[in-house]
Amino acid sequence: MQFTLGIEEEYMVMDPKTRELCSHEQKIVEQAHKLIRDKVKAEFHQAVVEVGTQICTNVEEARQDVALLRKTIWTIAGDLGYSIGASGTHPFSEWALQLITDHPRYFEIVNEMQDAARSNLIFGLHVHVGMENREMALHIANSVRYFLPHIFALSTNSPFWEGRNTGFKSFRTKVFDKFPRTGIPDYFGSIEEYDNYVKLLIKTNCIDNAKKIWWDLRVHPFFNTVEFRICDIPLTTDETCTLAALFQAVCAKIYKLRAQNLNFIIYNRALVNENKWRASRYGIDGNLIDFGKEMEVNARALIYELLDFVDDVVDDLGSRAFIENTSRILEQGTGADKQLRIYEQTNDLVAVADFIQEQFLKGV
Repeated sequence: MQFTLGIEEEYMVMDPKTRELCSHEQKIVEQAHKLIRDKVKAEFHQAVVEVGTQICTNVEEARQDVALLRKTIWTIAGDLGYSIGASGTHPFSEWALQLITDHPRYFEIVNEMQDAARSNLIFGLHVHVGMENREMALHIANSVRYFLPHIFALSTNSPFWEGRNTGFKSFRTKVFDKFPRTGIPDYFGSIEEYDNYVKLLIKTNCIDNAKKIWWDLRVHPFFNTVEFRICDIPLTTDETCTLAALFQAVCAKIYKLRAQNLNFIIYNRALVNENKWRASRYGIDGNLIDFGKEMEVNARALIYELLDFVDDVVDDLGSRAFIENTSRILEQGTGADKQLRIYEQTNDLVAVADFIQEQFLKGV
């Protein structure tokens, strides 16, 4: 089976003078449409631009596409007098001052969710991994839930919120927790059980379609993909592609085990949530729980164990170089660690915003 990849990134639009988030009045999207067509779209807040790659056969192809998208948006934004960055939250801009995109769907969300929606000024990374069918997608989704906190810890890139050092490596997840149907999903015994859950929500007017299920991981409602939604948007293209490679590798490994009639242990959602909490608070610097050993283990050690776990599938996927970049993140720190370092050196959140901008095209 070929584990195709699709990557979606959300970028922040800033005023180059003040470094505040600002509305681009969809000018960036309009210009980008001419060059990259449907790979770019408006988001809920007018200070956000979302891009998505084509369906890519491997991580190298995905990297080329992400690099092209970043360069394209950066150039268009610069020509229009804006600057661009990638961070799970903006260091100091206030959500109450941000404009909502003029679209009936977004007004409907505001009407239902009120300040939970208005304050949802966050920037994420979504990775789609292609599956042969929805039954296999659900089997893999059930199993890989355990690894979500490990990979999420590597993505942490939102330590600041409205001018405050929150004490979290990923405060973005805390902001998003205000939404319904978020977080680690439950275990579903069959695709029919999952579909019946969705039908019940639609029937009882909780949602009008399955895209309003915003879990950290979901079997996509329309495509044969497992969609990973837990990560902060990373500072750089290389970090994005490393995370995508890890998600692809854990899917391929679970698939390989299934082909050998082996199953990975399914852990309770409440237990996985304990690790997600730790990852959001401490990133790669804390301890995660090893549920097999029933003990706390250094997060870095568990991530290295994850690399060992997937090692026998990465060469077939052609992703070894990207997987090996995980070690660099573990040594140099995540985006959050780097942002906090700049702040410790300068005591200036404008300097942090400048750093976020500077990193956007690094290595591209």
